[in-house]
Amino acid sequence: MPEAIKQKINDSPVARWTVLVIVATAMMMGYLLNDIMSPLETMLEMPVEQGGLGWSSTDYGFFSGAGGFINVFLLMLFFSGLILDKMGVRFTGVLSCSLMLIGVGIKYYAVTSPALIGEMFNVQFSMFNVDLSLPMSAAIASLGFSIFGVGYEMCGITVSKAMVRWFTGHELALAMGIQLAMARLGTAMALSVSAPLARYFTLSTPLLVGLICLLIGLVSFLVFCVLDIRLDKDERKLQTQMAVVDEEESFRLSDIGLILKNPGFWLITLFVVLFYSAVSPFLKFATKLMIEKYSVAPDIAGFFTSIAPFGTMLMTPLFGSLYDKYGRGVTLIIIGTAMLTFVHFGFSLPIHASAFAIFLMVVLSVGYSLTPAALWPIVPKIIPMKCLGTAYSLIFFIQNFGRAIIPMFVGRANETDPTYTTGMQIFACTGLAGVLVAVAMLWLDKKKGYGLEKPNIK
Repeated sequence: MPEAIKQKINDSPVARWTVLVIVATAMMMGYLLNDIMSPLETMLEMPVEQGGLGWSSTDYGFFSGAGGFINVFLLMLFFSGLILDKMGVRFTGVLSCSLMLIGVGIKYYAVTSPALIGEMFNVQFSMFNVDLSLPMSAAIASLGFSIFGVGYEMCGITVSKAMVRWFTGHELALAMGIQLAMARLGTAMALSVSAPLARYFTLSTPLLVGLICLLIGLVSFLVFCVLDIRLDKDERKLQTQMAVVDEEESFRLSDIGLILKNPGFWLITLFVVLFYSAVSPFLKFATKLMIEKYSVAPDIAGFFTSIAPFGTMLMTPLFGSLYDKYGRGVTLIIIGTAMLTFVHFGFSLPIHASAFAIFLMVVLSVGYSLTPAALWPIVPKIIPMKCLGTAYSLIFFIQNFGRAIIPMFVGRANETDPTYTTGMQIFACTGLAGVLVAVAMLWLDKKKGYGLEKPNIK
């Protein structure tokens, strides 16, 4: 007869916060590596004789987009969710870290191999009338980044499901907020240290450091696996003692229908598309906006833009803790998205004072922290645990299309209207649509009783 237990290992604060640090470290390393080559564009485009690889801006642009090739065009982001729900958090986590290691290893080879210097990669797609030609080093680095991208996105949904598994009934929103803050720290580290490392050592040094960091991430996840096996044992013992049979334990492909038939899932997905289309693409235009509209010096324009992501590192855990204790998840989402909409309408006004731009970026940082802190913890209140990985992957997959389309409209608008008024109004309307969808979410919660407004801590 199994040994009697009164609680599971995740009921111990020490155990669950240890798990948070472990899995969030693995995710942070992924974010670090995702942006490790972003500050190196100028160096990569230098001639080989000067220590570069001789890439063009087009070559770098192709490489930068390669991270999503397999995920989007081969639907691997969708399949990652299926793998997670079918094979579990432990298998998928180790697989994702391994794929990231392989991808970065290929990129490191592409940057360091003398045999690739001067070689070209050429391929024709007659069906699309496309002739692709780029340096072999760029082609192989793009292949590595594509493989890395599969592991990177897979790691994101795996860590999210691990947080739900370990923190349901406890401080779920706070845990997800800290996880997000550590991910942002990984991005900040990449943007801060990559260029100095390449400048003082070699172009490949940031990637070598990144490989070591990913090894740390993989080891961290292996430690998590040991703790997660203990949680499995505790759950089985409790089910045996209480004569409970968990009928939702096993995921089946037919369960995808549970997600697709769920109106709450579609409202969340539509909201994610609108909200992140109004934030992430805006940050790509923001530096130039600061320089041209608000006359901010180019050397510090990036600092203005960084107010929002750095603010999320501090405030997202705080707002997550408030949701855990007091509830009102959808209300927090509505407030945060309304702040985002206000910011974009503010940027469209004919006000050119840099102080006004700083004020708007501070407001944006609050809204950008408030909404995600409540958004991601409400998903497991609508979607059963056995389908959660697939649900997250579907949300992220659909989100990618919005984040690709909105910048196209904004970029064209900025060409025809260099005052940025039209472009910012597009972002503002996107945010306003997000507010309306969030209000519909609140109405659906009252009708269906999902408990989105209730605290997470029971």
